[in-house]
Amino acid sequence: MSDQVTAKELGLNVSSGDEKDVFKWFLASFLFGKRIQQDIAVKTYKVIVEKHGRDTPRKLCNCTWQELVDMLGEGNYTRYDESTAERLLKLCEKLNDEYDGKVSNIHEASENRKDLEKRLEEFEGVGPKTVEIFMREAAKRW
Repeated sequence: MSDQVTAKELGLNVSSGDEKDVFKWFLASFLFGKRIQQDIAVKTYKVIVEKHGRDTPRKLCNCTWQELVDMLGEGNYTRYDESTAERLLKLCEKLNDEYDGKVSNIHEASENRKDLEKRLEEFEGVGPKTVEIFMREAAKRW
């Protein structure tokens, strides 16, 4: 893998417009955005999405906090497991409540790229680094 994991390396095609791939890239970007080794973030992404099938905001929100902590631990994402589990639950709740569970609706609600990035940063645990990673791929679509 390159020093920057791409959506394609995770088997995702964000530019296709497939909402599931856009969400999965947002989730991956969230994991990559923390100060953690990239291979651990990739492994954790695969544990959550591929092994446990939590590939939509609704499925992710149906996890308990403890289930998420356990999945993060399974991926060795242990440094931030408790706070990350909490933030992931808040992320999918906000996505479901405010954007009908669709990352693309964040884009549609935004006036421009700056507004889109601001809206993304309104998710707890999403900072400039996560937005930068996410937009690296999403900007190709939008």
